[in-house]
Amino acid sequence: MARFCFIGLLFVALSLFQLPKGWSKPVQNASLGKGYYIVVAAYLGNQENFAKKYSDQLNVDGRHSKYGFDAARSLYYVYLDFYSDFNESIQQMLEVRKAGGFADAWVRIIKDGAEVEPVAEVKPEPKKQEVPVVVAKQAAIVEEKKAEPVVDVAKVEAIKSETKADSVIVAIPNPKPEPVYLPQTLKNTQAFFSLYNATNGTVLDGEVEVIDTDRSRLISKMKANSYISLPDPKSKSGNLTLIGSAFGYRKVQHELNYFNTEADTVKEEVDLIGNYYMVKFDLSRMSRGDIATLYNVYFYNDAAVMIPESKYELNKLLQMLNENPKYKIMLHGHTNGNGRGKIIYVGPEKDFFNITKDDVVKESGSAKELSGARATVIKEWLVSQGIDAKRIDVKAWGGGRMLHDKNSQHARRNVRVEVEVLEN
Repeated sequence: MARFCFIGLLFVALSLFQLPKGWSKPVQNASLGKGYYIVVAAYLGNQENFAKKYSDQLNVDGRHSKYGFDAARSLYYVYLDFYSDFNESIQQMLEVRKAGGFADAWVRIIKDGAEVEPVAEVKPEPKKQEVPVVVAKQAAIVEEKKAEPVVDVAKVEAIKSETKADSVIVAIPNPKPEPVYLPQTLKNTQAFFSLYNATNGTVLDGEVEVIDTDRSRLISKMKANSYISLPDPKSKSGNLTLIGSAFGYRKVQHELNYFNTEADTVKEEVDLIGNYYMVKFDLSRMSRGDIATLYNVYFYNDAAVMIPESKYELNKLLQMLNENPKYKIMLHGHTNGNGRGKIIYVGPEKDFFNITKDDVVKESGSAKELSGARATVIKEWLVSQGIDAKRIDVKAWGGGRMLHDKNSQHARRNVRVEVEVLEN
């Protein structure tokens, strides 16, 4: 990490000129030196007091932030750290984003006291002749940023503490830097899908559907927050539709071109960072009228008892309800068909995830009763975790709203519980 010092700027006496209306004289006006800065907020030249206040708040929270002035743009930047090495600054910026609270952190490049856009020289491919040296402009790293208000850091940290189930703690290593030859496309450049909570910046565990736009055909589903090689849609246009999703959040859709991805970096959600593309999905919580399916909550056959693997997605639902006490939901139970048969209920010990010989209740009933019992057992589990029962309603559908024919290969998908947001 490079050493740096603040360079004091001379002030002109107020008596020599008239300041514009609303403009206050800067308190410190310390210019930033040469380096790569991990910036978390920007303020106008007349808002140094706000920059200082925000920096002080971060320091109280142990963030060790500082702030400085960009004379070329007349902006104050609040930054967490700075580096002399570009690749190291990018890696640290990504780790700051993953840690939560600063999903919009970015790297500002300051050269000789002024912000510039970096360029990376790309050398010819070995063992090939007459390949010219080219320059790849990485304008996405140096993003335009508007002034941001002072953040209530205590509130942000409280939210992070409550949402720790979504936090990504393990650092994701950058791909090995290799020579990149222009034009960069998804054929020779990896991608990184960044899914995060748009409200507090917490990294989310989710997936991205990759769709061939021309044929409206799903190509694959890929795990978010990892480096991946995107598949070739093998279409004339090369257009891809990307749909990012995480349980409890509204889906976000982006468009990307497989062959001319560099042109897509003009979009706010797409960055070209060294030798990979970052596509950002800022997901917002579900709101009134939204419905999500608990696809990963499973039940034993003929039972309103969940298998242990269901806990992971149930915890996401619990987190959603804890995050916003105003949420009120409806649990819709569905089955495959409308027959009758035995139903196994949770016993007096309230073991929601195991069927034991002496702690279950066996009765007979209809498919509608089974679907209602399964929705009810999820409600009972949520109540056992501290959620007010008045916030959860239950509706039994039986086989009244099947997604597929009950005899088809996809019939299993008819057995599900859906979550509808009634109030938020």
